[in-house]
Amino acid sequence: MIEKAYPVSFEIAGPAAMFTRPDTGSSPVSYPVPTKSALKSIFECVVLSKTAYFEPQRIEICSPVVFHKYSTNYGGPMRKSGTVNFQLFATVLENVCYKAYGVILAYSPPRSGQNPQHQLQEVFIRRLSMGQFHTTPFLGWKEFVPTYFGPVRDTTLADKSINATIPSILSTMYTRPTEGKVAPQFEQDVVIERGVMFYAERVV
Repeated sequence: MIEKAYPVSFEIAGPAAMFTRPDTGSSPVSYPVPTKSALKSIFECVVLSKTAYFEPQRIEICSPVVFHKYSTNYGGPMRKSGTVNFQLFATVLENVCYKAYGVILAYSPPRSGQNPQHQLQEVFIRRLSMGQFHTTPFLGWKEFVPTYFGPVRDTTLADKSINATIPSILSTMYTRPTEGKVAPQFEQDVVIERGVMFYAERVV
């Protein structure tokens, strides 16, 4: 028996984004694309479930990849003990636009009268189309709010001039998509071809 798929997609665009490379330390630099964890966080701004979850499969980069310097006052855990805010310098993306595609997976198969995959898919599509969010959506860092977050638009296309290989990209921060323990995992030599990148399939 072929397992039924529950696909979902969304488009998000904004003036700035930050998908931090963990190897760049106190002056962080962004990946050119969202990580799987970042896409999952964006999805969960619309709806969150403990029995089903969004698994990203493909991203389309719909605007040129442009980096620029950014500074902000930082008051987080990296500051020295006894100090208040300090200025954090970062390299972020500007004028981004992405189309994300994936599927809804669940921890257990549907039972009679209860299908968490279908339910999560249906609620996400309905809320996204109506502009209803659980929390404010953001592009990596919470100050980077989008100018558009909704269904994919026919007028937006992948930038076919973008071709690159990312030597190492963060795949997930946790052992489980929901309520997991911190255990970073990375994918190696991930290819962006003609503006499209595929995320490695993850088995839970």
